[in-house]
Order: sequence, then structure tokens, then C-alpha cells
Amino acid sequence: MFKNLIAGEWLEGQRVSRNINPSDTRDLIGEYAQADAAQARLAIAAAEAAFPTWSLSTPQQRFDILDAVGSEILARRAELGELLAREEGKTLPEAVGEVARAGNIFKFFAGEALRPGGELMPSVRPGVGVEITREPIGVVGIITPWNFPIAIPAWKIAPALAYGNCVVFKPADLVPGSAWALAEILSRSGLPQGVFNLVMGRGSEVGATLLDDRRVAAISFTGSVGTGQKVAAACVARMAKFQLEMGGKNPMVVLDDADLDLAVNCAVQSGFFSTGQRCTASSRLIVTAGIHERFVAAMVARMQSLKVDDARKPGTDIGPVVDQSQLGQDLEYIAIAQAEGARLACGGEALAHNPEGQPGFYLRPALITDTTAAMRINREEVFGPVVSVLRARDYEEALALANDTPFGLAAGIATSSLKHATHFKRHAQAGMVMVNLPTAGVDYHVPFGGRKGSSYGPREQGRHAAEFYTTVKTAYTQA
Repeated sequence: MFKNLIAGEWLEGQRVSRNINPSDTRDLIGEYAQADAAQARLAIAAAEAAFPTWSLSTPQQRFDILDAVGSEILARRAELGELLAREEGKTLPEAVGEVARAGNIFKFFAGEALRPGGELMPSVRPGVGVEITREPIGVVGIITPWNFPIAIPAWKIAPALAYGNCVVFKPADLVPGSAWALAEILSRSGLPQGVFNLVMGRGSEVGATLLDDRRVAAISFTGSVGTGQKVAAACVARMAKFQLEMGGKNPMVVLDDADLDLAVNCAVQSGFFSTGQRCTASSRLIVTAGIHERFVAAMVARMQSLKVDDARKPGTDIGPVVDQSQLGQDLEYIAIAQAEGARLACGGEALAHNPEGQPGFYLRPALITDTTAAMRINREEVFGPVVSVLRARDYEEALALANDTPFGLAAGIATSSLKHATHFKRHAQAGMVMVNLPTAGVDYHVPFGGRKGSSYGPREQGRHAAEFYTTVKTAYTQA
């Protein structure tokens, strides 16, 4: 059994969860300990006790530890990628790429530990100097989702440690394997006991404990909108710092002047790769009238060539949906769209098994056309390989449709017009904008985040991560 890491010790939980391979539901990956509220409080206490020393650790110490973690992750990318594909269902190349991203994130923040920055300036008063510095905030609770089981933990844990904080990490119940593997690497990295703690368990117990405990100075959360709102309410009630990354209903605009092959490639990658299970996926394709019919026909042709199969098998384009519950949600939204008058142009069928007979949660990617902005398929996040198409008269209507959403994480446009690309970058109501690129695919050294209902609080990743994981201090000195 895989145990929790609390105060430097591996501890059994109060119960056990079974980690199942969505590509082959007969395959048990392992049994993982489930912590309860008492063990979560024990982890918080360990982090609180470790903070005074770790917060004053040298930049060199933090660099050495984080750099070593990043190096081991990169050296083991094939092995860890295999585990990730096996438990989450994204294809093996995507999984290996995610692991590499996690390793690079740790190396980036190792460097940030050596670049703390600060300002020294004169006061408006004679003989007085002013120093502006950043200090760690304390114990950080980190709650992560199942769709990126090593990259998202990495981009939260690495900056938290780089800036001198201590961590209590609660991964998603559905994918404990990658989280445990990362924790095991961290446990051998040279971190003092209690600086990093892993508490796998239910959100109703472990997550709720992190939210309500006043010793936890900040919560970084990625997950659903509903849970994010609960995180916000709990943190506001006790004046804790919080950072939320939630849903998306991201648009990809295709204009008449777009290169058709490029537009289709962007749409397929954005909407269907990683089985559509990413918050940056373009699940709304907004296509202007002059290219609409050709684009839909080209999309259908490309989709028919996509291979749905075991995530680890060479040549697989689309792996399984993560579990039965998510598969049921995907199918329900397809049915709702059809009931509201939309047309299922391609795919959308559940497959009980792959071509070799492995039972799994397989779904042919679905393209839904003849939709309107008011339909639920265009208002609510499905979080699967389900993409809708909206027809627009022209660029102006396409932009209005793109912004007609409660979310604002990513937006993309396919066009050969510099005028429209420039205008879209400024006027798309999203935190990240891509021109002639898939929306799902961001670098590890630049800010990640959105606006409206997608995100709240400072950006993640890159040097902007310091905004959340540190607090600013202004100090005056009389000469």
C-alpha cells in the first residue's frame, strides 16, 4: 500500500482507495492510503513547526533541493509518464510531455530561489532609507485536480518551496499515483521533515480541514467552479489568502481567411487531445460563414482518422475518459445538445472496450453542429472530447460570441489577418490568447490564469507566482 507522508514519515491511512486504469478497468495500479481529518491536522502541525527554520533557509539550499528534484523527474520521464498515462488516460506522449514539464518547472523555480529581488530606495524624508522585500507566507494548502496529476502539483509545490513556505498537499482522489511518486522524490530531496507533507484523502475530510484550519495561511486550488466557490468562502471567513483556477468554456474563432489545415489542426488539438479533459480545451468553435461548411467537413474527415485506444499503445490519438462518472457526464451533454436541436455531426459513441477487448471508458470524440449561444452545450463546461460549432456572420459577431461566456481562461483565433489577430488579442476576454495555435498548450515559465469565472487571485507559474506565495514587507531605516 502507498502511504501518506507526514512530518517525514510514511503513515497508513484510515482507509484505502483503489487506483484503476481507465484504459483497462481490470488493471489495479495500486492501493493508496486515505488520510482523515486528524491526520490532516497532524500534517498542518508538522508544516507549522518546520516553517520558522525553512523560511530562513538560504537560496542556495532551496536551489539545490529543487534542482535535484527537477533533474530526477526529467531522468525518469519515461517511467513516470507510463504511470501517468496508466492512471489518468492521456496518451503516452502527452503523459511523458507532462512529466517533462513538471521537471522543468522545478528547475525554473530552483533558479527563482536565487533571484529573490527587492527594492532599495530613499524615503521622501531626509536621512531615511526604504527596503521593499518579499517574505514567505507560511503553511500553504495545495489542492489539485485529476487531469494534470503531476504538472499542476509541480507548478504549485515548486514555487511554494522556492519562496520558503511549507506545504500540505492534497491530490485528487482519482489519480494518487503520480502525486505519490512526486512526494516520494521530494521525500529524498533533502527537505527538512515537515516542510512537505502528502495527505491523500477525501475532499470532505482532508480538503475541508485545510480550508478551516487557521494555521494554513493560504490555499492554492485547481478544480471545479462549485468547489472553488466553497474554497473562497471558507478562506474569506478566516481572512486566508487563496488562489483559484476553475473552469473554462474556451472559444476558438476560425475566420474566412484562415488556413484550413492549420485551423483544423488547432481545433482538433485544442478540443480533443488529452481526451478534452483540460481547462484550456477549446470546446466552442466559432466559425464565420464563408469557411463554415468546408471547416466542418474537414473536421469530420480528420476526426474519423483519430484512433481511440489504450493510452499507452503506440499510435493512439485519444485515450479513455478518466472514469465512468465523467463518461456519463459527456454522454449526457451530447444528449442534451441533440434534444435542444443541435446535430451530432461526428462521433459521440461510447465504446465498451478497445479493439483488443480491454474494458475501459472509451468515447469517440464528438462534434456537435447547428448550435446556438443559448444552448447548454455552449454555456457549461463538459470536460471531455465534446466540441460544439457556432456559425458567425463575420469577425465582429465571432468576437461577441467568443466573449459570451461566464468563463475567461483561454481563447484562440485562426486567421491570416494581422488586423483581426491584433484586435482579438486585445479584446478577447481571456487570460491567455493564442493566434494560429491550439489553446491547450502553455509554457512553464510564463503566467497561467484567466478572468471572470475561470480564475481568482494572482497568476500561477513564472515569476508572477511570487505574488501569491510571498507577502510584501516595507521597512524604514533612519541613518
